[in-house]
Amino acid sequence: MRGTARASVNQVFFVPGQALLAPDGRSAHYNGAMTRRGWILFLSLGLLWGMPYLLIRIAVAEIDPLVVAGTRTLIGSFLLLPFAMHRNALAPAFQKWKWLLAFTLIEITVPWVLLGHAETRLNSSTAGLLIAVVPLFAAIIVTKLGHERLEPRRLFGLGLGFAGVALLVGLDIQLTDLVSVGMTIVVALCYAIGPIIIDRKLNDVPAMGVITASLILATVIYAPFAPFLWPEHFDAAAAWSVVGLGVLCTAGAFLVFFALIAEVGPARATVITYVNPAVAIALGALVLDEKLTIGMAIGFPLVIAGSYFGTMRKRAVSVVSTAVPLKSD
Repeated sequence: MRGTARASVNQVFFVPGQALLAPDGRSAHYNGAMTRRGWILFLSLGLLWGMPYLLIRIAVAEIDPLVVAGTRTLIGSFLLLPFAMHRNALAPAFQKWKWLLAFTLIEITVPWVLLGHAETRLNSSTAGLLIAVVPLFAAIIVTKLGHERLEPRRLFGLGLGFAGVALLVGLDIQLTDLVSVGMTIVVALCYAIGPIIIDRKLNDVPAMGVITASLILATVIYAPFAPFLWPEHFDAAAAWSVVGLGVLCTAGAFLVFFALIAEVGPARATVITYVNPAVAIALGALVLDEKLTIGMAIGFPLVIAGSYFGTMRKRAVSVVSTAVPLKSD
């Protein structure tokens, strides 16, 4: 990265489960050495963004997925609000409320409910692996929009990645679970589309403002439905899982992500793409005793390798292959 590490931090990066933004609009140079603090932040973020699948799986066993999603956005927005207000980041976001609403619906409101419903039937590890196809969808979309070309190496990567998903579904998924698989694939597609809205319509808005305002909007959207879906009773594990989703996997994760960008730069921060599904699979096996199946053993490396080759560029650029930049300086 030395000498070629200049990156526009207004760029949008694709990471399964999140639309990732850099916190400001400055370009910067980052040296080639990964600091101890950088490693701590990186590993922490991998855990924080690999955990949601486990926590969602536990929560939706007792609580309706919409209530889980709405409580998560409420907690996340409440905790991030002071940071957004301190940076005067909310007003610019709400000034573009139409596109902010579109981003919120596509990146948070719809996919978080769909993913919750899918995990009432799918294992958390299976859901995490299916969501790992986000970079593949992103590569296809930006190619269709004319931003990039699909070279043979990238076509090979796309084929490899989707073959991994096909093997996972074919070897592990029952016919009765295909609807849940379809929901999860729609979630992955939403996660790939959301950042495009930011890049084209919200790229001049501070990242903290977009994230916080989106969580606030999502909470408002969920609120009218929550009283009708509120459970009569739920156990402590489900309750703490929802709290963990809001505190750790939403508010905490974004604060760690912004700190990681400041420490190592936006390019390296996006390598977290490869860590999330591995964490999801490991946590599912360790905490919920989910089996490591043949489909996962074959499908997981194919999806990860496919994501690598599918988003790779021929020449060295400022954003590593896990990122799909939509706009540069």
